[in-house]
Amino acid sequence: MTAGDDDVTAGGSALDAEVTSWTAPGAAPLVPEVTLLLADDIHRTWSQTDEEAPPFWAFAWAGGQALARHVLDRPEIVAGRRVLDLAAGSGIVGIAAAKAGAAAVVASDSDARARVATARNAALNGVTLDVVGDLVGDEAEDVELDVDVVLAGDVFYEQPMARLMGEFLDEAVAAGVEVLVGDPGREYLPRKRVTQLASYDVPETADLEGRAVTPTAVHRLT
Repeated sequence: MTAGDDDVTAGGSALDAEVTSWTAPGAAPLVPEVTLLLADDIHRTWSQTDEEAPPFWAFAWAGGQALARHVLDRPEIVAGRRVLDLAAGSGIVGIAAAKAGAAAVVASDSDARARVATARNAALNGVTLDVVGDLVGDEAEDVELDVDVVLAGDVFYEQPMARLMGEFLDEAVAAGVEVLVGDPGREYLPRKRVTQLASYDVPETADLEGRAVTPTAVHRLT
């Protein structure tokens, strides 16, 4: 397990202390096999982090849960293959891929706290992830990737990010990489370019999605 930049994955750092003080070990309802450091209140945690963006890393979002569930139920998607968990957040999708037998998993996120949380969560689940920084946009890290599958949960929630993610994922598809996305029907999902593979009813999402159960699909990007 590695982490980039100034991230520290075990003890001592300010970010590590923040991540562990704001969360507690738990499990997403749709993916009980995966242990995660989770917060119990998005608004309180967001105010504590004092950042513009919500603390995506502290919660198991619907798209990531559906994608992780799909990979665990169909391990042949990733077994023996090299996988990228794009915009990893808590790392739930990458951890599921590792548990399903992926040969190697890279987990990428632009948020330093997300990288710390992902590394912590990987350790809680006894799996190894290569945790790296942002791969998308003007400040993307110069990381040479050699992957067979890209897994992306909840990446189409706002236009600027959806555009950057779309460009990155289009390049992956053009290079022959299989791209799967988990999405609960967000506005900027490229609906004309995806094929739905499965659907899931993700429970206990009232605080995050405004509804108790969120129908969420896994798609292949074409």
